[in-house]
Amino acid sequence: MKNRITSAVAVYLILEREDGDILIMRRCNTGYQDGMYQVCAGHLETGELPREAMVREAKEELGITIRIEDLELVHVSARPKHDETGNRIDFFFRARRWEGVPKITEPDKCDDMRWSPCFGGFPQNMTPHVKQCLEFVYEGVFSSEFPLEWIKSHLVYGIK
Repeated sequence: MKNRITSAVAVYLILEREDGDILIMRRCNTGYQDGMYQVCAGHLETGELPREAMVREAKEELGITIRIEDLELVHVSARPKHDETGNRIDFFFRARRWEGVPKITEPDKCDDMRWSPCFGGFPQNMTPHVKQCLEFVYEGVFSSEFPLEWIKSHLVYGIK
């Protein structure tokens, strides 16, 4: 029997207003990419499907309600093992409808939130793979793979 890998699975939310701006948040106190902006995100919990996890994360991190049918899968990304979490599979969903006003509901993990233009408006301190995936989404690219060489060249996770 071949060695089968396990992958950490994460979901990312591209919350998009009518003007095309998307919501980004700055991470803090997490030990992972602190000081960097990215979109609302989180990991699947046991027994969850990706859309269910995204609905839960939006409620936990932003205090908003999104219906599963309002989540559009727009990108899937894969990364090889580069830290203790193992291989990574990332699902990016876009939502253009939600209930409530987004706010920072976990101030111990997020210290800033802002709407950003999706083209040319991202801050310099953006998580590299998230920024690249967002660019792919708006170029119409549905899937991507980030080889270890790419991760190293972008100094992601501090590996060399």
